[in-house]
Amino acid sequence: MHRILIVEDEEIIRSALSKLLKHSGYTVAVADSVEAALAGDELASFDLIISDLRLPGEAGTSLIGHAPGVPVLIMTSYASLRSAVDSMRKGAVEYIAKPFDHDEMLTAVENILAHHAPVTNDSESSPVSRGEESDPSQIMYGHCQAMQHVFTLIRKVAPTETTVLIHGESGTGKELAARALHLLSPRAKAPLISVNCAAIPESLIESELFGHEKGAFTGAVSARTGLIEAADGGSLFLDEIGELPPEAQARLLRVLQEGEIRKVGSTQSRKVDVRMIAATHRNLKAMTRTGEFREDLYYRLNVMQVRIPPLRDREGDILVLAKRFLDRQSKRMNKPGLSLSPEAMRAMERHRWPGNVRELENAIERATILCDSELITPALLDLDSEGSDYNIPEGLVDGNNEQTLHSSPRADQDAGNDLSLEDYFQHFVLENQDRMSETELAQKLGISRKSLWERRQRLGIPRKKA
Repeated sequence: MHRILIVEDEEIIRSALSKLLKHSGYTVAVADSVEAALAGDELASFDLIISDLRLPGEAGTSLIGHAPGVPVLIMTSYASLRSAVDSMRKGAVEYIAKPFDHDEMLTAVENILAHHAPVTNDSESSPVSRGEESDPSQIMYGHCQAMQHVFTLIRKVAPTETTVLIHGESGTGKELAARALHLLSPRAKAPLISVNCAAIPESLIESELFGHEKGAFTGAVSARTGLIEAADGGSLFLDEIGELPPEAQARLLRVLQEGEIRKVGSTQSRKVDVRMIAATHRNLKAMTRTGEFREDLYYRLNVMQVRIPPLRDREGDILVLAKRFLDRQSKRMNKPGLSLSPEAMRAMERHRWPGNVRELENAIERATILCDSELITPALLDLDSEGSDYNIPEGLVDGNNEQTLHSSPRADQDAGNDLSLEDYFQHFVLENQDRMSETELAQKLGISRKSLWERRQRLGIPRKKA
């Protein structure tokens, strides 16, 4: 059983994290400072140390030197995110921003323990052996043909230096695919820096990515290393890249073209060696037509595209995933023997899963909490509220990624041109929104106004300004 040390001065966070890890089967020890950690059990006896960055006395990163060979995960608030980048350079294996999601923390812990075992003198781990342990099928689950195709693509492209664009709906596992690409690559021993472009304020995105010099702007009291530079020698994962503002897009294009960065406020450029992995749930090609995303950047990113299929298209995977999540949650909450009723399984197979794997996991966790017996029923899963709103409109029929229309005369005319549903939707809306109201557009497309708004959001098509 793995032993984990938590070093956190805030009692609420320390206690909550301890309970989370204990429920997941780990042996946990706690300390409120580096000094207290050193006074306790020998640090080398732990398999992982999770520490807050800012602690009374010594900083959490000092544990990296006190416990050589033991992986250290650093927790940090958003305000000190740039300091966390420095901790990665000092040897931390991962960092997580607070407040963190429980599943995010457990996934990080599992991956660290799987791929950062203590180094021994006779260990000569080659990229091949690491690759076998880091096979995408060990990180992501999927037995259906669509997921097997994804795994094959990841295995082929991971050993190369090719830029990869991961496309998929929210909750499909795009970050897991990025992690698999990194761990299967020759850069596996270098850091994988993950950035959610939608989570960083637009005014700070350039400073976060490229760094800044002292005095570059108000509040820049010292020079900072950017996330791209922190990933030097490793991989940079840009999640939700469609949310990057135009100025940052132009600077990122230079990184891809020239392999160099220039900090905000600096006149000097610096070479970086970074493998770029990007992800989005939006239609970047459509966004290039509306001017929201640079076309040259799109083609630089879209060298190799990996499409993660939505859960509703993964036939046979839904129930297996549900049972895996149920086993995990029942152990975590100490409710052994839970099972899904036949009615619950049928309800899960009929549901459209707009939130994909994340929604499925949340539904299982909710049902596990509410369950008073050993049988989980459809009522505990509470799927009807979203499933009913996500049925396919009569006018539109979705396929896997290439979707076709059957009820529109225009669609019949364009069938020979292999227009996808997204292409047709975009063309129709852009061509007619000047002379049609939202209600008329929805009626012509055979969908509700709500579905029209949701598709605009997903495809990145703005409404015409009045």
